[in-house]
Amino acid sequence: MTTLLVTGGAGFIGGNFVLQAVADGLTVVNLDKLTYAGNLDTLKSLERDARHVFVEGDIGDRALVSRLLAEHRPDAVVNFAAESHVDRSIDGPAAFIDTNVVGTLALLEAVRDYWKALDSAAKGAFRFLHVSTDEVYGSLGAAGKFTEDTPYAPNSPYSASKAASDHLVRAFQHTWGLPTLTTNCSNNYGPYQFPEKLIPLVIARALAGEKLPVYGDGKNIRDWLFVLDHCSAIRRVLEAGRVGETYNVGGDSERENIHVVKTVCALLDARRPLADGRKRETLIEFVKDRPGHDRRYAIDSSKLQRELGWKPSVDFETGIARTVDWYLDHQPWVRRVLDGSYRMERLGQG
Repeated sequence: MTTLLVTGGAGFIGGNFVLQAVADGLTVVNLDKLTYAGNLDTLKSLERDARHVFVEGDIGDRALVSRLLAEHRPDAVVNFAAESHVDRSIDGPAAFIDTNVVGTLALLEAVRDYWKALDSAAKGAFRFLHVSTDEVYGSLGAAGKFTEDTPYAPNSPYSASKAASDHLVRAFQHTWGLPTLTTNCSNNYGPYQFPEKLIPLVIARALAGEKLPVYGDGKNIRDWLFVLDHCSAIRRVLEAGRVGETYNVGGDSERENIHVVKTVCALLDARRPLADGRKRETLIEFVKDRPGHDRRYAIDSSKLQRELGWKPSVDFETGIARTVDWYLDHQPWVRRVLDGSYRMERLGQG
């Protein structure tokens, strides 16, 4: 593959993927709506790179998508475009249906029509890769992990919208033969993440000496995946994944939320101590849990490891230290991101 159409490529995971793909010599046509979480600052290093073509637009705009496909003739489409924050989906679910369901449907229709018109060789080589989440599977008890065969049981408007989009992708493969691939990943962290998410939010508030709100008892468990490991998994699935298959992508790093917060506090204390000598752990404040908060997620990525030879390369302790250091070194990026409407306030209280 030499040319990709990437949707949502100015967001957190998409932006990291685009940077990695262009660095590896691929040409990327990057379609992003530039909502609050889309940030061209992330792609600043590609401003004069002919291999990166940025287009501001909506995946729901079939005419635009069709024009980009016809003009650039991509070998694959990688769909990151999505509203992705659970708390925001509680406050306003309609936007999640508009983008994640209706938008994905329009994208699939445009891609299907482009694919059907390709010659036989190009048609056989083409791929549509849909990036999804482990949240579609619902919540786990104390044991077990999500596999690709786990029944869907989404519990938030966000995860319900992603589940619907996953089913649409499956339907387009089954009905029209569109060569699709789906990845369901665990919680990502790393550079360029919008500071409404747990780790960058804690870093920002802790640096400012502000209270660190932790939902409920803090014992909700997530499997943490370093974003560049996720990007390498997507590339591997794109290269060698079996058409019509789903691949779960996990970091093998289950941690309670409270452990994650305390780890960030300790790393910041070692690097940027507060002027008054307080330990940042004292800033932790347990707050009312969000409605319908899933207790535990854990991903079994053995299928991806067994079939395609991928495995995570960054453990949590290494990845979280790299992440904290990145945010400390990129405070101007954080300040520009926060120049918009989001001011680190709590969302999703129902």
